[in-house]
Amino acid sequence: MEPAVATKLGVWPGILASLAVAAAALLLGMQVPLVGGAVFAILLGVLVANALRLSPTLKPGLAFCSRKVLQFAIVVLGGGLSLTQVWHTGRESAVVMLGTLLMALLMAWGLGRLLRIPTNLAALVGVGTGICGGSAIAAVAPIVEAEDDEIAFAISTVFLFNLLAVVIFPLFGALMRMTDNGFGIWAGTAINDTSSVVAAGYSYSFAAGTTATIVKLARTTMIVPVALGFAFWRTRACRGSSMQVGLCRIFPWFVLGFLGAAVLNTVGAFGTALPQHLSDAGRVLICVALAGVGLGTNLRNLVKTGARPVLLGLLIWAGVACTSLGLQWILRQF
Repeated sequence: MEPAVATKLGVWPGILASLAVAAAALLLGMQVPLVGGAVFAILLGVLVANALRLSPTLKPGLAFCSRKVLQFAIVVLGGGLSLTQVWHTGRESAVVMLGTLLMALLMAWGLGRLLRIPTNLAALVGVGTGICGGSAIAAVAPIVEAEDDEIAFAISTVFLFNLLAVVIFPLFGALMRMTDNGFGIWAGTAINDTSSVVAAGYSYSFAAGTTATIVKLARTTMIVPVALGFAFWRTRACRGSSMQVGLCRIFPWFVLGFLGAAVLNTVGAFGTALPQHLSDAGRVLICVALAGVGLGTNLRNLVKTGARPVLLGLLIWAGVACTSLGLQWILRQF
């Protein structure tokens, strides 16, 4: 296609391609809810991008989806979150939640350096494992200016262990004779994707599933302080170097939007029906954004990255799971 024509089309070809992949992913997600639309979106995107020779005219729209749509999705998701509910129901798990988050971030930093994994990729795997999978990765990626390949690899790594957790956690919970409450806290703090948390929790018992869901909701709010922390770190890292990065340029304004939407929902500004619609819309937008990420991913670059990021994800996941169990044992929450 002529450059002039491509310029006139702008972002629309890439957006339409992302919408098409996202639609297919959502349909598959309904058929296989354990995997979910988000996982299918990025996998289908990667498959299409590497099986076909995509036109360069798609690039602007794919970049728009993987950045701007991603940020807007985070804001919309905040509208379905009640801070009051999270505060009252998540207090019991606060120590375990914060402990596992700290462990995930420390392991990502230390093991990432030991395994010589790029800083951005290690950070994304760490926050994805420590908080809530794809949503946390989505929030931090634009702050650290991660590449699409890094986002795709981090999400794929995190979701790989999510799926394993759905099978492994109930088995270990039964072997350790955990209470419903104890298992719910464990699942809610050591499994990151919501669908996997719910699947593991309710496969153990109804009470465990309810607890796991509430704990997971509380854990999601950690996106805000962690994203702000990365923004502060990014500003300090660039200070005194040839790279001029101001706080206003990299400040995650969309995270404040997420927090503002959650506050509005908490005070009842959205009524009773709208929050659920916002949650559903946020999940759809996440699928569109992740489809854009997948379509912009080059598998050859992922192969070059090697197996070390997967090993990092495995070690962090195991560390978080063991930390959660250890803290629960100390607090006698089994």
